[in-house]
Amino acid sequence: MSTASESDFHLEIGHVLFMDVVDYSKLLLDEQRELQEQLTQIVRNTEQVRVGEASGKLIRVPAGDGMALVFFNSPEAPVQCAIEISEALKNQPGMQLRMGIHSGPVNEVRDVTDRTNVAGAGINIAQRVMDCGDAGHILLSKRVAEDLAQSRKWRPYLHDLGECAVKHNVPIFVVNFYNDEVGNPELPQKFKQAQEEKAPAFGASRPAPILRRWRVLIGAGVLLFAAFALGIWFHSRNETASGLDTQIGSRLGESLKGKVAPLPPEKSIAVLPFENLSHDPDNAYLAEGIQEEILTRLAKIADLKVISRTSTQQFQSRPANLSEIAKQLGVANILEGSVQRSADQVRVNVQLIKAATEAHLWADTFDRKLTDIFAVESDIAKTIADTLQAKLTGAEKEMIAAQPTSDLTAYELYLKGRLLWGKRSGDNIPKAIAFYEQAIARDPNYALAYAGLADAYAILPAYTATAQRDAIPKAKAAALKAVQLDDKLAEAHTALALLLCIGDLDMAGSISEFQRAIALNPNYATAHHWYGNGPLIALGRFDDAIVEGKRAIELDPLSPVINSDLGQNLYNARRYDEAIAQLRKTLEIDPMFYYAHFNLGIALQLKGDVPAAIAEYTKAQELSDDPRIAVRIAATKAQSGDKDAAVRLLAELQEPSRHWNAHAYWRAVLYLSLANRDEAIRWLEQGIADHDGLNITWIKVDPLLDPLRGDPRFEALVQKVVGPKQK
Repeated sequence: MSTASESDFHLEIGHVLFMDVVDYSKLLLDEQRELQEQLTQIVRNTEQVRVGEASGKLIRVPAGDGMALVFFNSPEAPVQCAIEISEALKNQPGMQLRMGIHSGPVNEVRDVTDRTNVAGAGINIAQRVMDCGDAGHILLSKRVAEDLAQSRKWRPYLHDLGECAVKHNVPIFVVNFYNDEVGNPELPQKFKQAQEEKAPAFGASRPAPILRRWRVLIGAGVLLFAAFALGIWFHSRNETASGLDTQIGSRLGESLKGKVAPLPPEKSIAVLPFENLSHDPDNAYLAEGIQEEILTRLAKIADLKVISRTSTQQFQSRPANLSEIAKQLGVANILEGSVQRSADQVRVNVQLIKAATEAHLWADTFDRKLTDIFAVESDIAKTIADTLQAKLTGAEKEMIAAQPTSDLTAYELYLKGRLLWGKRSGDNIPKAIAFYEQAIARDPNYALAYAGLADAYAILPAYTATAQRDAIPKAKAAALKAVQLDDKLAEAHTALALLLCIGDLDMAGSISEFQRAIALNPNYATAHHWYGNGPLIALGRFDDAIVEGKRAIELDPLSPVINSDLGQNLYNARRYDEAIAQLRKTLEIDPMFYYAHFNLGIALQLKGDVPAAIAEYTKAQELSDDPRIAVRIAATKAQSGDKDAAVRLLAELQEPSRHWNAHAYWRAVLYLSLANRDEAIRWLEQGIADHDGLNITWIKVDPLLDPLRGDPRFEALVQKVVGPKQK
């Protein structure tokens, strides 16, 4: 029988700042009391605490020799608060603090004294992060650091430390936050000790897999117990809360009833990030490249389900909680590995693990010359396929054994380019293009480098001032060259398919290329993603587009952009409730993903909830300077009667410095919000001439253009975009 308190059980994301006084136990009792009073006063005087308490978005919890602050407004709040506390401590030289920050699930509870308290993994992990540091350190969990890295404001102050072994030897990934004014740039003692106890020298034997298995089993068991008990933690770490642990664990069990996920396919695998054991951190690209190459070879096997790198990169190498990771990714098996390079020698360790039992299905070490790396990657992929009893066709055997280039330097240049391309920024994409071009200069027959070059040019206008009409021809030329060199390369066909859609408006040709890409690599999530979000949605084939979007999510479940674009396809199909639900799900994956807020705003507006739409646009604008957001806000206000905002923005777009981001489509949207159909159509015509990207290809289905439907001029433009093309 459930009680009222059980029904109130509710987890939410808390942004936790955990702090304690270093060497507190060495102080006299009256010194401890004085320091606690001083710390409490410092904390209360910070702006973040005042604002949080005034809005009811903060819980303060004492912790014996420190305290925890749980914010519910923004992941930036605990970081800003830590900065304010550090500034105040400059006037308190006798007080030395260390701080840890994490965002994670928490639950507000009442303790035995009937005071408000907090439980949950979020607060436990914040404490573990703090425990990795020394006096003056402000340490962040990987999740918090990734959130902050989306902003240019915070990125320069984030310094990766790597893994730190915490309670029960469970590793967590830690980032040091510091600048010239706050924080501690010194390497924490725990990391120094770990370096001194580093793995054996190159060539030494590795530990037997069974030892690693037991180590992981113990760590995973501890984490499972902690998660089930929800990590209840009260105001004093010396107090016992076992009774409340049992109560919360019971509630969690009740909440999970009937929500057990279906078992994943036995022939499914995720390749987690490989650990870079080389002394030179610049070799990190090699570890990432080998991971991606093994994943890519496995993905060519139709009998396997292989998760894309975008989703697996969100997990650290050699994590303890493999079963939970496998559940999130929807796979039965996990491949872990490490890479160590010394001059022209490379060692690759791999372990194939059945996630449900942590059993090692296969493990091996490869000590080879770097020039033999392709053979190593091929051997690993073939052995995994055999171990999982996947059936390989003759063509698949050839593809996983293929050597993309005979020039090792070209291969390294390609890996560096791919790493930069994946970071998706205006600084990194031009650098990626440069690396691809250097790789091609060394090996003019390197098809994969041409495919990478095509991908980079295709997205360049979205991140830089490069015009579509300048980038698209270069992208298409590179894609055609890649296909010419290797007609069995799925990446090349995918790039060409996208360019036929957005550049040539050739939907039939685009569909043919996407189908070819998917036949060559059925596990290539990007092919399914762009296929659904490109020609299928453009032609109004909504059911097919949504099926492809969902397949892409199966293969890359934690990709914010793939999840968000499925929401976009749903609202283009006028399935607004489903779109809103999908976009909110996307924000659970990444609350800081502005593009999801942007699309959620559109879906809400189309549903008729204008205030909620404006709120989402505003959140998006806080997270990004993407000019499309300003267009949507101005257009929404104009449609609600405030036309001045749209008029002002159109005037601003006349400035030359704003032209590159003022795509013709968005000008058309602004004019349409002012009921100026003539100008809207004129700018849509210009957009077609300019190859204005996906927005123009969706002209047949875009709900934002519904006021133009029925106008013969507009319908003629629709046919120009989606109608058959003369060959």
